[in-house]
Amino acid sequence: MKTIELSEQYLMKTYGRQPIAMSKGSRGVCIAEDGKTYIDFGSGIGTNSLGYCDADWADAVCAQVRAIQHTSNYYYTAVQSQLAQQLCTITGYSRVFFGNSGAEANECAIKLARKYSFDRYGQGRGTVITLKNGFHGRTMTTLAATGQDVFHNYFFPFPEGFVYAEANDLADLQAKLDDTVCAVMVEMIQGEGGVNVLDASYVQAVAQLCAEKDILLIADEVQTGVGRTGSFLASQQFGVTPDITTLAKGLGGGLPIGACLAGAKCAEVLGSGTHGSTFGGNPVVCAGAVAVLNRVTEPGFFESVQEKGEYIREVLESCPEVEEISGMGLMIGIRLKNMQAADVLAAAREAGLLVLTAKDKVRLLPPLTISKEELDAGLEILLQILNS
Repeated sequence: MKTIELSEQYLMKTYGRQPIAMSKGSRGVCIAEDGKTYIDFGSGIGTNSLGYCDADWADAVCAQVRAIQHTSNYYYTAVQSQLAQQLCTITGYSRVFFGNSGAEANECAIKLARKYSFDRYGQGRGTVITLKNGFHGRTMTTLAATGQDVFHNYFFPFPEGFVYAEANDLADLQAKLDDTVCAVMVEMIQGEGGVNVLDASYVQAVAQLCAEKDILLIADEVQTGVGRTGSFLASQQFGVTPDITTLAKGLGGGLPIGACLAGAKCAEVLGSGTHGSTFGGNPVVCAGAVAVLNRVTEPGFFESVQEKGEYIREVLESCPEVEEISGMGLMIGIRLKNMQAADVLAAAREAGLLVLTAKDKVRLLPPLTISKEELDAGLEILLQILNS
């Protein structure tokens, strides 16, 4: 196939690609160049939150392309301002910075936390505690922030200032909360780390400790945010309001965007010249994000995400091969008893279903708008594989 051959010849081989050349799609289904149809339970690793080519989303994006596609952040655009207002209104945060990815959003959060601490306490208080098995991105700084040894290779020297604590172990975190710490950064659900849900009591205790010591709590909601777990932010289901929250993936509906949301405590920390992004808050991308927000905030939307997630769990729990199901909403991890997740992914692909893996689990991140018919068709394929 020409597309795959050209890619193999000219692209850096930084991805373990599946042998599929995507051509087009609609809702929860995509079609390859060879005409084969796939039900997509991965949605571009959670980015196609409204599925493929949602009509309202596509209309908003196309209209913006024909109006003005880019201005740089030396100027204002109505759509960027609208998106900022909507995000802050929905979440209760005071200000937002727009970048192009989850890694950029997390970089912003780290810079924000360190400058907040510098402004108040001076130098020597820049350490960020993250959790083991977490994942925060692939830039040099976010790799350093990622608490997985497998990522800490090749690219030495890594930026300093990160300490890793055991997830759900409050004593371990307390032992590392010394006078050099400015922030604690967590994923409420560790996505790449295996769809591991933190204990709500642990998250609440961490939030309390941070508040007592004027240490900022950063929630990395790059994968969990914008309705993925059945609420706009996963933190809402954990009973905490972090000082900083980062978003990306599903926010743009398939276009590249990252957002760093700051609460009142640190909303004014980053002033002119302290941070920036050429493409951050691009009008076309913002138009797509506004369409996403308009959809997910419709009455009953989050409830539908929860219902679909519960339905998937009910179906899979009846399968003898399934040992454990983790996650929340439409962010699901499946631990198997005997089969390997990579083998299930390959078999599903051959049968017309796209799934993901996370560590030793099969990972499901279907479009939030996936239909019951698409869910049933995909689950039927998955069950046939697991029961074989």
